[in-house]
Amino acid sequence: MTQKLILVLNCGSSSLKGAVLDNDSGEVLLSCLAEKLNLPDAYITFKFNGEKRKVDLSAKPDHTGAVEALMEELKAHDLDSRIGAIGHRVVSGGELYSESILVDDEVIAGIEKCIPLAPLHNPAHLLGLRAAQSIFKGLPNVVVFDTAFHQTMPEHAYTYAIPHELYEKYGLRRYGAHGTSYRYVSDETARFLGKDKKDLRMVIAHLGNGASITAVANGESRDTSMGLTPLEGLVMGTRSGDIDPAVFSFLAENANMTIAQITEMLNKKSGLLGISGLSNDCRTIEEEAAKGHPGAKLALEMFIYRLAKYIGSMTVAAGGLDALVFTGGIGENSDIIRERVLGYLGFLGLHIDQEANLKARFGNAGVITTADSKAVAVVIPTNEELMIAHDTARLSGL
Repeated sequence: MTQKLILVLNCGSSSLKGAVLDNDSGEVLLSCLAEKLNLPDAYITFKFNGEKRKVDLSAKPDHTGAVEALMEELKAHDLDSRIGAIGHRVVSGGELYSESILVDDEVIAGIEKCIPLAPLHNPAHLLGLRAAQSIFKGLPNVVVFDTAFHQTMPEHAYTYAIPHELYEKYGLRRYGAHGTSYRYVSDETARFLGKDKKDLRMVIAHLGNGASITAVANGESRDTSMGLTPLEGLVMGTRSGDIDPAVFSFLAENANMTIAQITEMLNKKSGLLGISGLSNDCRTIEEEAAKGHPGAKLALEMFIYRLAKYIGSMTVAAGGLDALVFTGGIGENSDIIRERVLGYLGFLGLHIDQEANLKARFGNAGVITTADSKAVAVVIPTNEELMIAHDTARLSGL
């Protein structure tokens, strides 16, 4: 175990997720999750050696209070002096950043400049970054951007078919997300298969409450399903994914809804939740669909069908298919969804191995297609925190 550890922070508007990692072994020594920040009943939960402890944050229920509580917890376990650097997840670096970077005043200004591209996320990341700079004085901070991996997309893939002046003036284009996960998983897939990633044409599906899919060729992103925001693309837990933009005028005229109300509906009340009327949790949807619930059955089939369609289109973007990769909470654990998606893809020469598919769950990587398949489908668990830790250690010189 190394003496210097990496603290990884992921700040949302009302939450803060943290983990202390040994960069060499990947071991997580301590983790935390602060919730309900900026509300009177804010709290943070710490996990250390398998045991959880909840701490009230009502006296200082903001990001700074959460980071201060984290510092006290680190001191209690004699870990504070071993933290060598802090890595931060940042959703959008726009076109400014195509790789991770050591934080200085110019970088902070750049993240601020990208706020219009991620108005809910980037301000929260800045709050966490400033809190870390204040409380962990003198330690280097590194930011890792979700959008960076997708900066290799060609112009014809990231440009919207709208007046080009809107891109030139406002940066209105497709940026994608989940880039840190895709970078980690593309490397891990190549390692797992014993191949050079530059020789693999991969389609990677990162499936969770937020879901996206990316075409990777020559180790680089060629196209991805999310766009200007994470709303575009696949059916997700609460997001609609692709939808006719005329829905805004239709609902404004017929349902008397405002732009803000429609945007909230598409982001927070749609997807699996909206279709089923039950839940955004895929496990619940699968269970209820198996019992015959019509809404759950439709939600599950729409999720699977949209994903299969996108796999076909991303195969075009990748220039062919050597490996179809499932990752994320759903991708790593739902043998049902993987089997049914592959059921649509027989024309690509992909055939499910039922036994292997069942084994590839709960953190187990594995090939889930038969030996005679023309390409492989594989399950590879993601680890965004470790990817952030690696970048942080490298850029801070640890």
